[in-house]
Amino acid sequence: MVKMANKTEEIWATGRRKCAVARVRIKPGTGKIVINGKALDKYFPTESISGYIYQPLSVTDAQGKFDITANITGGGPAGQAGALRHGVARALVKYDETLRSVLKNCGMLTRDARVKERKKSGQPGARKRFQFSKR
Repeated sequence: MVKMANKTEEIWATGRRKCAVARVRIKPGTGKIVINGKALDKYFPTESISGYIYQPLSVTDAQGKFDITANITGGGPAGQAGALRHGVARALVKYDETLRSVLKNCGMLTRDARVKERKKSGQPGARKRFQFSKR
């Protein structure tokens, strides 16, 4: 038997992308999104990044049904947005297990494991090499 979360309480989930970690709480509400104490449009001013965050909500027809509060640490804007999207998707699955197949087919439950490759010694970067001189 699958145990479903009580629909009146807050649901916690963690999302990760690159070096960013997002601790996400969702609860039924009016669709207000607060990130690190700021509104979504203040924290992520660009339209493309905020649209990326709304993807799990729009796919599951849950836009405007949940209040989302998130604490995000590490990474840059793109990594933080990806972490928030991952956390929201995982929280929605905890809220309602039937949404799992929809979110999984859209690739929102998969943790994007691509992280920056480390710099190697004797090279200017991770892959770039100094110019080779035969003589």
